[in-house]
Amino acid sequence: MKDKKDVIDFEHLARYTGGDAALEAEIFALFREQLALWMRLLVPDADAESWQSATHSLKGSSKGVGAMAMADACAAAENIPVANTIERALAVQNITKEAERIVHFLDKRDHKARIQALRRSSKRPNS
Repeated sequence: MKDKKDVIDFEHLARYTGGDAALEAEIFALFREQLALWMRLLVPDADAESWQSATHSLKGSSKGVGAMAMADACAAAENIPVANTIERALAVQNITKEAERIVHFLDKRDHKARIQALRRSSKRPNS
């Protein structure tokens, strides 16, 4: 990753996709599903097993797509004890902030790709 503030490390992702845009889009769609599933279960008063399942799964999914800041936030939260709901609540805020950054980035990227596709199709001669 060139800059810690980058939302997605595309060099990391390209190791798995070879830079294939369609495969990246499919991976990002799966990642969005994982985010939706696990973020619902990430609650400060969760039992230890549920908390660790959610944080660990989010960490792995995030690393897989190159969302390293999100993975780091999840790793920091993974072993927060059940009794420490305040620290867990802060961790949920951090993870949520990172998830929102990723979704916003992906939404902008998808929108830009759709606009480019429309422009390309409008430049084609009519048959």
